[in-house]
Amino acid sequence: MSKELVVEKSDLEYEKNGKSHWTSSLCQDRLVVRRGQPFNITIYFQGRGFEASVDKLYFITETGPCPSDAAGTKAKFALSDTVHEGTWAASVVGQEGNKLRLTISSPAHAPIGIYKLSMEVVTGSHSNIFSLAGFVLLFNPWCPADTVYAEKDDFRKEYVLNQHGVIFQGSCSFIIMTPWNFGQFDDGILDICIELLDMNPKFIKDPGRDCSRRGSPVYISRLISAMVNFNDDKGILHGRWDNNYCDGIAPTTWIGSVDILRKWKKSGCCPVKYGQCWVFAAVACTVMRCLGIPSRVITNYYSAHDSNANLVIDMYRDEKGEMLKDMSEMIWNYHCWVEGWMARPDLKSGCDGWQAIDPTPQEKSEGVYCCGPASVKAIKNGEVNTKYDAPFVFAEINADVVEWIRKNDGNVQRLRTRTSVVGVMISTKAIGKDEREDITHQYKHPEGSEEERDTYKRANHLNKLTSQEGQPGDDSVMIKIKVSPDMNKGSDFDVFGVINNTSSEEQSCRLLIAARTVSYNGRLGPECCRKDMPSVIVEPSSEKKIPLRIIYSQYRDHLRETNLIKVKMLLQVQRSQTFLLAERDIYLLNPEIKIRILGEPKKNRKLVAELSVKNPLQVPLLGCVFTAEGTGLTQGQKIVEITDPVEPGSTVTARMDLMPQWPGLHKLVVNFESDKMKAVKGHRNVIIGE
Repeated sequence: MSKELVVEKSDLEYEKNGKSHWTSSLCQDRLVVRRGQPFNITIYFQGRGFEASVDKLYFITETGPCPSDAAGTKAKFALSDTVHEGTWAASVVGQEGNKLRLTISSPAHAPIGIYKLSMEVVTGSHSNIFSLAGFVLLFNPWCPADTVYAEKDDFRKEYVLNQHGVIFQGSCSFIIMTPWNFGQFDDGILDICIELLDMNPKFIKDPGRDCSRRGSPVYISRLISAMVNFNDDKGILHGRWDNNYCDGIAPTTWIGSVDILRKWKKSGCCPVKYGQCWVFAAVACTVMRCLGIPSRVITNYYSAHDSNANLVIDMYRDEKGEMLKDMSEMIWNYHCWVEGWMARPDLKSGCDGWQAIDPTPQEKSEGVYCCGPASVKAIKNGEVNTKYDAPFVFAEINADVVEWIRKNDGNVQRLRTRTSVVGVMISTKAIGKDEREDITHQYKHPEGSEEERDTYKRANHLNKLTSQEGQPGDDSVMIKIKVSPDMNKGSDFDVFGVINNTSSEEQSCRLLIAARTVSYNGRLGPECCRKDMPSVIVEPSSEKKIPLRIIYSQYRDHLRETNLIKVKMLLQVQRSQTFLLAERDIYLLNPEIKIRILGEPKKNRKLVAELSVKNPLQVPLLGCVFTAEGTGLTQGQKIVEITDPVEPGSTVTARMDLMPQWPGLHKLVVNFESDKMKAVKGHRNVIIGE
């Protein structure tokens, strides 16, 4: 009778498995693998080696606090000659003395998360169970049987493996590219992402059921949407939009997700203050990429917030053109969400691919502040009855806008109806380069086309359009706003109200043109200049241009970090007594952060980053701070505070030490702040050699 077979140790072959599973940077001290794909382990026995004629080997995998076969969170399987797809399986790769090399495969639909791997050894009537190790199982975009499978390698490199990127902000007429460090493979981030799943209310209520559902990217992405904001749970980010961030960090200051996630973990899962839409979206993108779901951040310009779900944004103004907030719905200058790539077996055919997921807390979905995943293909076709939250996303990109004037006598006159203003220049980072890709065509048919109007009617199948009637405008008079080129923060500049009289008669008009600071979500600040002209005469078949000077001293104390000014032009044509309105958002350019890399860029060799900014303002800058981070270049954030004031026209310079951890392309992301200038961003690509 052979003596018992005893396990001495196991080798999980971190380096080889990490390389073949594209998880090398996560496999420093444990095994991280992707589902549906075999991984290898080596087992060392004491005294004697494995004898197939004598010993029976069984393997047990378990995940979650209450694993069970029925829930799919526990599996027991015997050593077999072959590996079978779709099930847990183990087979021998090779044997040498007391060493047994095995390959273990998981089903492509297995729940993701932390697993325990054990082995039961049966020799004769003796049975012993040995704990081999723990490992982490992720979604697998490289596996055709996985519901997150992506066919092209450059797609996977960008949307799963790329740890840095850009987010688009500004305005649709002046799009700004803001760098962001996603850092999904940085130290500790995977643990934080898994803890995030374990903090969700569904896990707390029924952990067995929650863990069993973690094989679905639809389920996981919906959890992430809910947990990135803190509104219903112990989520990550506290949202705030009132410009009062003294007890936290302004949303515009962040340059990456890593610091946010670590702050949440370190605080005992208290919400991090503060986030706005692009921060919510970027953090969700980090979590999804870390767990293996291909994802990207989307920016939608002129994004509608349809609070009553009728696919129409009604906006009311008084006779001075001032918005009546209590009666009006909102249009954001831009709004960001995240997309995840996955199959939708829960929907009808044709809904696979990109799904819109919005973690910014706006409206509740099934009683919770979350949104999506909503099929982008379904949205384009106006199929708003599909799960989840398709009507809200459809309205964000395709609602009609009806503007009204409420006269002093209480009567309401329709000012204009616009069917093509909402959802323009929908943008994301292009694959493999820091450039903008316009994906508007993925969300909607061309504006004004027959397909677009048919889609709108299909989505608005309940015919909930506003029933109020109004008077159309005067087609003989047209207005627009023209702006000067190169409008920089700190400068004075001109904008022009242009009136075109296309009729053969002289037109007498009343003109109001004014400028106010505005936040990216459409909230107006104080007025910084205005021109009110009770009588403007426009000759027949002519154009009249009215200048408005916008002065730095009048807008500097009210400008938000997003550097936006809204110019409004309201014209009343005396003969027809109709109103015309034009608006334009102006983005003021920040100065450039110049970044120099000093030293030879090699792995484990110190580099120095020299950062400099020129003060373009007419006043000194106080309290200047440079913040930088870059996956593979810095361990966490680097901060340099400048104690001396920076005089107008002077340049402030700082140096930071970098220590590259691994070769390849890296991005250093920098933020500059001061008392008078916020959210100045810069980045520099750094190629590190061996």
